[in-house]
Amino acid sequence: MISIENLHVDLGDFHLVAIDLSIEQNDFFIVMGPSGSGKTILLETIAGLVRPTAGRISIAGVDITRRPPEKRGISIVYQDYALFPHLSVVENIRYGLRFHKDGVAGGEGRLQELVELLNLGGLEQRQPETLSGGEQQRVAMARALVVNPQILLLDEPLSALDPRLREEFRFLLKRLQQNTDVTVVMVTHDFSEALALGKRAAVMHDGRIEQSGSLTDIFQRPQSTMVADFVGMKNLFSVTVDTESAQLGDLQIYLGRPDEPGGSGQKFIAVRPEDIVLSKESLHSSMRNCFQGTVRQIMPQGFYYEIYLVSGGTSFCALATKGALLELDLQEGKDIYFSFKSTAIHLF
Repeated sequence: MISIENLHVDLGDFHLVAIDLSIEQNDFFIVMGPSGSGKTILLETIAGLVRPTAGRISIAGVDITRRPPEKRGISIVYQDYALFPHLSVVENIRYGLRFHKDGVAGGEGRLQELVELLNLGGLEQRQPETLSGGEQQRVAMARALVVNPQILLLDEPLSALDPRLREEFRFLLKRLQQNTDVTVVMVTHDFSEALALGKRAAVMHDGRIEQSGSLTDIFQRPQSTMVADFVGMKNLFSVTVDTESAQLGDLQIYLGRPDEPGGSGQKFIAVRPEDIVLSKESLHSSMRNCFQGTVRQIMPQGFYYEIYLVSGGTSFCALATKGALLELDLQEGKDIYFSFKSTAIHLF
C-alpha cells in the first residue's frame, strides 16, 4: 500500500536519512522512537506537508512524491486536534469536503455514518470549546475520515487524554480499522497503545529507521542496543560468548543453544524484567540460569514494583506484584534467588 524508498529530508539542522518502509493495505502501523527522532516529520512527508530532497513515496504502486497534499488521499490528525474554534462540530467535519470533487453533498452520507460510528450524535451544533478532550478528538477524527482517505496518519492522538478516555479511544480506533478499509499509521510513545492496536511497527532514532517489523520482534528480538533500551529491555549486557554460554562478570549465562558458526566473541544479551522469576529457593532443577542476588532497590511503578538486584558484580531488574513482594518478604539488603530461562535470552 505505502512504499517508501530511500527517503531523505533536509530541514537544516535535522535530517531524515535513507528511510525505507513498506506498509500493507488496512494495516495499523505504529511509528515509535524517542522525542526528536523524526516521527512527526516522517508523517508530514508522507502527507505532502514536507518535501523530500531525495527518494520516492508510492501508494498502491503510484508515485505521489511530488503530488500536493490534497491529491494524495491522505488525512492527518495531530495530538492538539486543530479544530476551528468559530465553526460548529458539523461545520468542522464538513470543512475538508470543499477541497474534494464530491463536495459537501457527496459527503453527507459519509458524515452521518461517522457521526454514528464516533458517537457524536447530539453534538453536531456544539462549538469546540464546549467539548471534552475526547469529544474534540472524535471530531478531529471524523473531519479526517469524511473525505474517505486511503491513509490516515495519527500523530500521538491519545497523548492529551486522561487514562479512561484513552482506553475508550483505543477501542474506537480498533473499531475504525475493523469497519473501514483505511490504512492507519500512528505515532505513539505508549507501548500499551502500540501493542493493543498494531501488529507491525518501526522504531526511529536520529532521523533513521533503527528497526522495523512485527511488534513481537521489536519487543522480544531487538536488533540493536538502542532498540533494546527503548523497548524496556532493562537487563542489557555486553558479554563474551563461547558456544552455549556467555560470560557476564562473575556469572556464566547458559544460552541453551550453540551460537552460530563464527559468532563467538563479544556480543550483547538482553532479558526482559518480566521474564525474571524471583524465589526463596534455588530453581536450578527447572532453570539453568539461577543465581543468588542481593536486593538493592525496590521502586513502585503503579500496579507492580521494579526490583533491582546485584549478583556477581552485575545489576539486574525484575518485576514483582504487591502480592509477590509480601510473599517473598522482599526488602532492600535481603538475599533472594532469581532465575530466567535460556529461551528468554535475546542474543545479538
